[in-house]
Amino acid sequence: MSAGLGEFGRIQRFFAPLTAAAPGAFGLADDAAVIGDFVVTVDAIVEGVHFLPHDPPERVAQKLLRVNLSDLAAKGARPVGYVLTMALPSRCDDRWVERFAEGLAQDQTAFGVSLLGGDSVSTPGPITLSLTALGEPSACGMVRRTGAGPGDLIFVSGTIGDGALGLLAATGRLAEPQPGQRDYLIGRYQLPQPRLALGRALAGTAHAMMDISDGLVGDLEHLCAASAVGAVIEAAAVPLSEAAASLIALDPGLLETVLSGGDDYELLFTVAAEADMARLAAATGVNLTCIGRIEMGDAVRAVDRDGFPIGLSQTGFRHS
Repeated sequence: MSAGLGEFGRIQRFFAPLTAAAPGAFGLADDAAVIGDFVVTVDAIVEGVHFLPHDPPERVAQKLLRVNLSDLAAKGARPVGYVLTMALPSRCDDRWVERFAEGLAQDQTAFGVSLLGGDSVSTPGPITLSLTALGEPSACGMVRRTGAGPGDLIFVSGTIGDGALGLLAATGRLAEPQPGQRDYLIGRYQLPQPRLALGRALAGTAHAMMDISDGLVGDLEHLCAASAVGAVIEAAAVPLSEAAASLIALDPGLLETVLSGGDDYELLFTVAAEADMARLAAATGVNLTCIGRIEMGDAVRAVDRDGFPIGLSQTGFRHS
């Protein structure tokens, strides 16, 4: 493995060339591919990296499915089915697998999706799970990352930072939250909410869209790189839950966690300045917040309420 390239550098150097004969793969520059009549996406989660060893099997299963459904939501696609691969150590006995399957069954009902097949193997290492989800694109086609242009407004759904703060809470790295806050934040980390209806409604309106998995600023950097533009984020406009806002009030340093921590699985998208987002928010029942704008250039900047740049030690999660 080459040192220094990093996750995305390796993808572009070693694997993107393998897609040359597959135009629907988009050179691996997006979260999904188009194969025939389907949008296809895949994500893996690993114990100790994406979930904790003591997380309930039901929630591990639901997170695995939901992070893939979130990718379909960001493409404006309706989920159809999924294929599952499991690499399990011997400590995952029949009861663990039964509970895992129960979590999948619950979410299959909730999101109208079915298991289509897969594979299961043993491993001496941590629990490793991979899921490939198939979706039906909207009549407007798949929404890609590449359509953002100068003058577009940047919107996000829901609230930002709860997932990253939830991980801190689950691992004892937060000052004692107020009653109820800890459970709320951990729930947001373990059970992301794929914005499927919103994603479908945005097809044909959003110029570019993706979900926020690796951090708001870092993922916006990916979107801007794909669209060959820059952006500015107004940190004071980033929507916060009551729990996140109260924690930041006590420890302003947590703002960086909110901006770059990841695990939100909310939608990040750009639209024309005249787009009626209030109507769309009312129609879908999801809060939508304008947090900035697309600019000429190639830099993504976060600024405070006075317009001064906010320095970030990192902009998002990266697999080395």
